[in-house]
Amino acid sequence: MKKRHRPSAAASGRPRLWGRHAVTAALANPERRAVKLWATRDAAARLDLPSSLPVTLADVADLGRLVPADAPHQGLVLEVDPLEDVFLDELLTGEGDRPILVLDQVTDPHNVGAILRSAAAFDARGIVTQDRHSPPESGALARAASGALEVVPWARVVNLARALDEMAEASFWRIGLAGEAERTLAETLGSAKIALVLGAEGEGLRHNTAQHCDELARLPISGRVESLNVSNAAAIALYAVATRS
Repeated sequence: MKKRHRPSAAASGRPRLWGRHAVTAALANPERRAVKLWATRDAAARLDLPSSLPVTLADVADLGRLVPADAPHQGLVLEVDPLEDVFLDELLTGEGDRPILVLDQVTDPHNVGAILRSAAAFDARGIVTQDRHSPPESGALARAASGALEVVPWARVVNLARALDEMAEASFWRIGLAGEAERTLAETLGSAKIALVLGAEGEGLRHNTAQHCDELARLPISGRVESLNVSNAAAIALYAVATRS
């Protein structure tokens, strides 16, 4: 299986992951190379650590200096090599009707992490982002993903419109979520394989991205709010795909 390093993550140096879920998931991932662990004595004792991993025992205050201010490290900080990307065609092949999530310039790491968590919960094939307009791996993203960063394939592409064209060629029905759409998501699903396309908060889908969707759809939310957070919208859309009749 062909893979390549994620250039945007590698360019920012080795990520440091923190928190119990993110660290234990990274250690359990055979595709992830752990470089060094800092941990309190109690937190380290709860882990099944490989003998080859350098471990530095530290107190809570020392760990706090290794991560952003007030980051909830739970006594664990792990330095890792970035994961390797999968190629888009790896997501497009395979049996079944599991959906793909396409993120159009969603750059907030907390949102992308939460979307990865929902993608894992609803067994999506993976997520697709534009390489120059998506966050690198980071402790904040991994924390929000709660382990899903290690299990959900993430394809970064140069040209999102071209990637959407490839999805169409692979018989995916491309549905862009847009509040102004006439039809609801449930009305557009049908029985085809689905690629859900979501835009950045505030900005929404870019015009060119919307032009490369087969259909636009809205979530049937109350008029008391203008829109949902993109990670909430992704979770609801994935649920709709999972439960379609």
